[in-house]
Amino acid sequence: MDPHSTHSQYNARPPKAGPAAAAPARAGGRKGKEKEGAGRDREKGKEREGTVAPSGAMRRPIASNARVMEAQQMQRTDMHRAFVGNALAQKTLGTREPFDALVAQFSAKPPQPAQLRLWLGALGAAVSRLERTHAAVVQAAVGLPWAAMDGATAKAYTAFAGALLSAKPEYLSLVLGKIVNGFTYHAGALAADPETPLTRRVIYERQHALLEHLLTLVPTAPGTLGPLLARAFPHKREPPAAHTAFVRNALRVARYCPELEDRILATVVDRALQIDVEIQVELEELEAAQDEGGVFEIEIDPFDVLVGQEEEEDSGSDDEGGLEEIESDDEGAARKDPVTDVRHVQAMVRKLDAVLDLVFEHLSRRAGDTPDAASGDRPALPELPPLPPLSPARASSPFLLTPPSPPPPSTSTPITPPPPPRSLHTQFHTLLALFDRLILPTFRSRHTQFLLFYHAALAPDFTDVFLGLLVERALLQPGAAAVTRAAAAAYLGSFVSRARSVGRAGVRDVVGVLCEYVRAQVEQGVGDAVFYAAAQALLLIFCFRWRDLRAEPDPSADPETGAGAGGGAWLPALGAVPRMVASPLNPLRVCAPGVVRQFARVARATGFVYVYTILDANRRAGAGPSGAGAGRAQGPGPGEGGGGGGEELHAFFPFDPCRLPRAGRWVAGMYREWGEVAVELGGAESDDDDEEDEGGSDGEGSDGAGEGGLPMSVDDAGLGASLGAMSISPARAPVAVAAWRR
Repeated sequence: MDPHSTHSQYNARPPKAGPAAAAPARAGGRKGKEKEGAGRDREKGKEREGTVAPSGAMRRPIASNARVMEAQQMQRTDMHRAFVGNALAQKTLGTREPFDALVAQFSAKPPQPAQLRLWLGALGAAVSRLERTHAAVVQAAVGLPWAAMDGATAKAYTAFAGALLSAKPEYLSLVLGKIVNGFTYHAGALAADPETPLTRRVIYERQHALLEHLLTLVPTAPGTLGPLLARAFPHKREPPAAHTAFVRNALRVARYCPELEDRILATVVDRALQIDVEIQVELEELEAAQDEGGVFEIEIDPFDVLVGQEEEEDSGSDDEGGLEEIESDDEGAARKDPVTDVRHVQAMVRKLDAVLDLVFEHLSRRAGDTPDAASGDRPALPELPPLPPLSPARASSPFLLTPPSPPPPSTSTPITPPPPPRSLHTQFHTLLALFDRLILPTFRSRHTQFLLFYHAALAPDFTDVFLGLLVERALLQPGAAAVTRAAAAAYLGSFVSRARSVGRAGVRDVVGVLCEYVRAQVEQGVGDAVFYAAAQALLLIFCFRWRDLRAEPDPSADPETGAGAGGGAWLPALGAVPRMVASPLNPLRVCAPGVVRQFARVARATGFVYVYTILDANRRAGAGPSGAGAGRAQGPGPGEGGGGGGEELHAFFPFDPCRLPRAGRWVAGMYREWGEVAVELGGAESDDDDEEDEGGSDGEGSDGAGEGGLPMSVDDAGLGASLGAMSISPARAPVAVAAWRR
């Protein structure tokens, strides 16, 4: 082969060092053109990749704006991390300047969110290097008003808090304390950004998101969180918006932190009771006492108020003296009487209404219940399985309610309904324990007890258990304080009278228990406070539920009014009532006049018993000693120390109609009004009753005096109203609590 030929293998030279040179163009031939085109394509691809330029020089990658910003951000992050690491190290060695400069970055005014995100990220990356000497920078970072800033800063703060507590759990109390403070109404108001205002709903949502995140990281967090929530609860003098905001946030915490639900409910109920006991006037009287406006004016949801926006009303206190009066008020040195200060009572009513409405809403979530303000209708609830049976010792007691009879045997295969959520049972027993520990011993509670009224009506088992508790506390604990036992008897009579959930069988069981108790007391001649409270409960139940106490229907009676029912058979246990009212203990002289007068009317109209002769004898006796003195000498009666003339039994009716507009709607469909069961008397018969009620040879009834010289505040037309809205009226001097103790 010719060595000078173009196809000779000797003409192929090795490539030079460095980038490959461009291949020379070859003339002629289709195959050569294809190779030349393929080579150009490869070179263009390398140029696009930024590796080789056509001239043989290296090209840099094309930098977009995003890549430039990312590189700058990484550079800033590295600089901040280096600064934080150096500041922590220098502080450990004793040099303060870099560390103080770091702390100042978290205290800058106004805060710069972009810079704060960098510092939070840098400090979060160095949490493992934090020591006790570095506590100042941690406190400064945790105290940032992050929830009122932009979403990116809130996200960076959440990541920092999680990293901090994962590495240093000793800061748990500090972080949780800031979160709980963020649940208050005034949290973050000073750090609001006027350019991008946020509602409190956004602030609270961010606080809850952070708290939920931390609860997943730190299993022991609930133990620290509970006391913090209790301490942060607003004082009863703070405005309604403050109570609404904090209680709503606290109950939301109870939903995703079930370990704290009992404690949160206990705190809310306890604070509601503190407000409740200060409302000792009728709401109708309160509305009449004010010059303009209403007790329940429309209020804006505090969650929808912009951060930093102040209310028109005084946000610091309901009293003119401000919060500085709180301490002196707690010591009993308030400048104004809380009963007569209309402005104070109005604020208390609004607060209590808001708090109880939130608790009702929380309780209804598990029951699937929602109130209808117009109709009060509620969806049907599934039947609950029976609760565990009583112990043999308690089941053998003659005063306990009759246990439900077992269902009849069935030949078909029974269909077992699915059991309800266990949480509904747990919630009821939690409320029952709170009632026993907090509500029952509280003197003059007016509205808070409706939480039990509502929940006990959700299932027949709940109603039976609540009745059993009241019977036990009133009649089966002779060693307990007399005032507590008497209060339990008042709750028993009021609940049976008012609750629709108490059926015919429940009414007869309770009346049988009360009749057996008063019969035993009459035989022993012991007329203490518990006896008179049980007697008053019997009279009240008879006024409301006499139709359920007949042994069998009386064909001669009017089915609607009961008039003309002279020979119908009654529950056999009721035979103890005529003996009780005619006994020397004379309960008709001690019980509330409104109950006594209405019982006399209903008992006469239904043919049960005629007691006007006893009322006339009590009226003639006046305030002097009576035949009841011998019986009372066996034990101190209400308001006396063991002898002498008695006083009126304290008229405590715990389940009076709930007039709170927001909270009252939850029990509207469960409540029995007096107008539904009142006995309609004829005109002539009513006039005769008036003469017998007011008459007397000495004319003592003409001036409004009732039994025993006590004021009779209701007349013929007002008796129905008195039973329809019985209450603890401040116009009547209540019997001293100390005198009720044995």
